[in-house]
Amino acid sequence: MILKTVKASVRHSMLPAALCLACTTSLFSAQVLAFSLDDVASQAKGLLDKPYTAPASNLPNELRTLSFKDYQQIKAREDKYEWAGSKTPFKLSFYHQGMHFETPVKINEVTATSVNEIKYDPERFDFGDVKVDKDATKDLGYAGFRVMYPINDKDKLDEIMSVLGASYYRVVGKDQVYGTSARGLAIDTALPSGEEFPYFREFWIERPKAGDKHLVMYALLDSPRATGAYRFILRPGKDAIVDVKSKVFLRENVTKLGVAPLTSMFLYGSNQRSAKANYRPALHDANGLAIHTGSDEHIWRPLNNPQNLGVSTFQVENPKGFGLLQRGRDFAQYEDLDDHYEERPSVWIEPKGEWGKGKVELVEIPTPDETNDNIVAFWTPDEQPKPGEPMEFDYRMHWTKDERAQLGPDLAWVKQTMRSAGEVKQPNLTRKLDGSIALLVDFEGPSLEALKPDAAVASNFSINDNAEVLDNHLQYNKATKGWRMTVRFKVKDPKQAVEMRAALVEGDKTLSETWSYQLPPNTVAPQ
Repeated sequence: MILKTVKASVRHSMLPAALCLACTTSLFSAQVLAFSLDDVASQAKGLLDKPYTAPASNLPNELRTLSFKDYQQIKAREDKYEWAGSKTPFKLSFYHQGMHFETPVKINEVTATSVNEIKYDPERFDFGDVKVDKDATKDLGYAGFRVMYPINDKDKLDEIMSVLGASYYRVVGKDQVYGTSARGLAIDTALPSGEEFPYFREFWIERPKAGDKHLVMYALLDSPRATGAYRFILRPGKDAIVDVKSKVFLRENVTKLGVAPLTSMFLYGSNQRSAKANYRPALHDANGLAIHTGSDEHIWRPLNNPQNLGVSTFQVENPKGFGLLQRGRDFAQYEDLDDHYEERPSVWIEPKGEWGKGKVELVEIPTPDETNDNIVAFWTPDEQPKPGEPMEFDYRMHWTKDERAQLGPDLAWVKQTMRSAGEVKQPNLTRKLDGSIALLVDFEGPSLEALKPDAAVASNFSINDNAEVLDNHLQYNKATKGWRMTVRFKVKDPKQAVEMRAALVEGDKTLSETWSYQLPPNTVAPQ
């Protein structure tokens, strides 16, 4: 299973899902004094009483057969942005239907006195060299929308949020570029039965006032087995903050429900070098899953691009947070002048209230190149509501480049995990490969910087029985004022994974987060 994507601002939307989206008839009159999540939830619950209807295409053939290059020529005109003549710093631009974006999503504007659909208008677009019959497009809608805001320069509008395809969206803060995506809901991800992709079929966006520093949006979600209502409050800044409030209803039972799902890309990095010669040392939108458990343990799980589909689960009751993080902000770690992976945001989910018993699940999918989003992470509850009963999960999303903030001020973290061929020193001091695998883990942070180089730091290390450990030692690293753990081992059964964990301690005091690593099955020892 590969989530097929393209390398552009629309990459997250190119999935085998029902894409955007069928127009629906609003239940709301033109005269309303207030609009809330309850209004959308009543629509979501109403859908339960009707047979599910998949969105139908209304796209003429000339637009359906567009190449990606031609589709990119269709650009929104800045002078035709929604609220272009208003004093608010927020503006909306729209994605045109075309290519595989065959069905429209209904987008409404909400004011203090009215709810009105934002109708399709071809004058909002510059079509470039694409020849379009205006009569054939008069009944189209929009495939999605962008939120524009002057995040980097007060005199220039930047795209800070993109909503396009299924229930996918991406957000950036100051000096960030698109990377990891979020979506409303995941159903049966990585199961043999196949994944179901719920989609946002209608949006309501509040018209912002001139002095507003936030934008409020509502969305109606639908799929064969679920409906839902969502409220998003977007707060631009150095970090972009999105507050999510949701109410979901199941039409029927599902095997696996994914709450607050994140989707990203990991091709290779320091723990898994490129199999082919490449000038870029690393290529990923995120390189690890971080979890803050209800018992206050911090876990760091480096990502893999495995040979076969891999699923890892972390049983966590009432999680305090989880996310896909991009650790490493130096250009030299990526060396890419076009895609700037060092500027991709980490995405941290901060649950509101108690989510109960469940687990954080990580799905890793093999991919041959960076055009595929091959990493998925989400929370899945141990108990699901009965069909028709509401399920509410509220959370805050941080789109940030400050990955250390979620750890607190004192705890040390894993700076990097490096995989290498195992080697031993000969009597003549030359090094010889011995067929083993070596992992080198660098820990650094305030709790370690305060210690002397000869401090009694130890590693609480454990490994499953699929490996024979040949060496495990810890060294002070004066370059980082931290410690490096080196583990050398041989795999017993290459068809099975090797699981290991480690944390640095001094006596009974924990100094670092927990490094949790999986060497995937069929990993060949480097030569």
